[in-house]
Amino acid sequence: MGLYATFVAMKNIRNFCIIAHIDHGKSTLADRLLQSTGTISEREMKDQALDDMDIERERGITIKSHAIQMDYSYNNEDYKLNLIDTPGHVDFSYEVSRSIAACEGALLIVDASQGIEAQTISNLYLAIENDLEIIPILNKMDLPGAMPEEVTDQIIDLIGCSKEDIIPASGKTGLGVDNILQAIINKIPSPQGSENQPLEAMIFDSVFNSFRGIIAYFRVFNGVIKKGQQVKFFNTGKTYNADEIGVLKMDLTPKNELRSGDVGYIISGVKKANEVKVGDTITSLLEPCENAIQGFEDVKPMVFAGMYPVETDDYEELRNSMEKLQLNDASLVFEPESSAALGFGFRCGFLGMLHMEIIQERLEREFNMVVITTVPNVSYNVFLKKELKQIVVNNPSELPDPSKLDWIEEPYIKAQVITKTDYVGAVMNLCIEKRGELNNQVYLTQDRVELSFQMPLSEIVFDFYDRLKSVSRGYASFDYSPVGHKKSDLIKLDILLNSEQVDALSALVHRSNAFTLGKRICLKLKELIPRQQFEIPIQAAIGAKIVSRETIKALRKDVTAKCYGGDITRKRKLLEKQKAGKKRMRQVGRVEVPQEAFLAVLKLD
Repeated sequence: MGLYATFVAMKNIRNFCIIAHIDHGKSTLADRLLQSTGTISEREMKDQALDDMDIERERGITIKSHAIQMDYSYNNEDYKLNLIDTPGHVDFSYEVSRSIAACEGALLIVDASQGIEAQTISNLYLAIENDLEIIPILNKMDLPGAMPEEVTDQIIDLIGCSKEDIIPASGKTGLGVDNILQAIINKIPSPQGSENQPLEAMIFDSVFNSFRGIIAYFRVFNGVIKKGQQVKFFNTGKTYNADEIGVLKMDLTPKNELRSGDVGYIISGVKKANEVKVGDTITSLLEPCENAIQGFEDVKPMVFAGMYPVETDDYEELRNSMEKLQLNDASLVFEPESSAALGFGFRCGFLGMLHMEIIQERLEREFNMVVITTVPNVSYNVFLKKELKQIVVNNPSELPDPSKLDWIEEPYIKAQVITKTDYVGAVMNLCIEKRGELNNQVYLTQDRVELSFQMPLSEIVFDFYDRLKSVSRGYASFDYSPVGHKKSDLIKLDILLNSEQVDALSALVHRSNAFTLGKRICLKLKELIPRQQFEIPIQAAIGAKIVSRETIKALRKDVTAKCYGGDITRKRKLLEKQKAGKKRMRQVGRVEVPQEAFLAVLKLD
């Protein structure tokens, strides 16, 4: 092929993405598309070909979106098909929105055995807002549990297509793959744009390569980008040389120029993750475009937690690991913090709970860093009385003195839960217990309901997802989007061990939950903290008021064992002596909190 590959006219380019809920088989279907277009040879083929990380393979989820170009001949014409793969999980919805903006069409994949689920709908709405052409596909038709008629009706209700538009397929057996490729060519419009206008290209993803720096993936909307040209990133204002540009096959394939409608990559020697932002516009330095492409926003973390090295000496090593990880995942933000109980560490911001788990697992696997994670929490807006100003608090221990506070606002989300009708009562109870308000209830079919709630984000951070799965026996799917902050009656709950406050266990909770939560944490810590030589009181406090107390009894030696008979005063003297020793011990004793205790607070039930 070489640098001067056969030129494909813009009308023969198709850019599309795949929308699906987790585990509806889009990575497997992508594998089949790659095989049938000959993009990947039989020798290179492996399952989930587009997922690079081991953790993606093991969990069967896509974390990082991928893009790949396929060549396909149809009716004696050559076509270029650019697949921009997207992650399906709610925590990565920002990457999904940017990938969707770079396409003209989307394959909507629905599992024939499970039907439509919450994230399918939220990503579908994103696609419809961007005016994409939707091609509905009924996947996993080979499964014995497939219900094609019912699920077909659901799809028709959702997007208003006709029955003939829905393509039955199976990623496993390869059924329907040719029909999908033909539908992509016949239904999805070719890119619109002009090569004569100034260069306008949108970055939709970036990956880090330890030899070459950051590789940005982009889609050209207008103009032409040439190798060696000087380019400018619109929102950061930085200029670079396009050292290498090219298209994304299974490997990066260099080219001399990319034209309007193309999808490709640029290597320009960028070494810092924060210089390449997803959604930014690339333009030419000599004749720049006037406006950036719409829709650029900085990604905002939703959940915050402290991460501390188990050995305090590993602090610098943890910093290096986090910086390297940030190059690969720009949505991770962190800043140094210290804790009395855990020493030096970092306060990290994540997009959601799954994102947090994955970062923790990647630190362990890729960098051998074992970390202690504190109780996750969200960011609050705190308004002060005298100064009439607002401060943002990401960590409960930073909360100002209660006497100075006017009020606190916490972030709210709109939650969508899709479940079977049998579990509606249980799901409603759970959401109301988590301070949710029911906004809407829509029957998608006779036995599937979509419930919409408004609830505080902080209630989801704890154990919401696990409990939702258990009350619905795994049938509920959940999706959320932020809707801003609301005023709430929040107070700080402190945990004291042996009269010393453990700042890593502090939490901001709603006044109505404080007593029960304090009691439950104390009981849980009593189980988990090993007994010492001295008695340990565990207390939950709101300000100076103790709301709950449990005591871990001391380990005692039977000092009276050697007294056979004799006077009671002798025994009492020995017991008093022991009691004084325990009291002395308690004054100097430090209580080590085991790692499980920090995590157990998340799963209190």
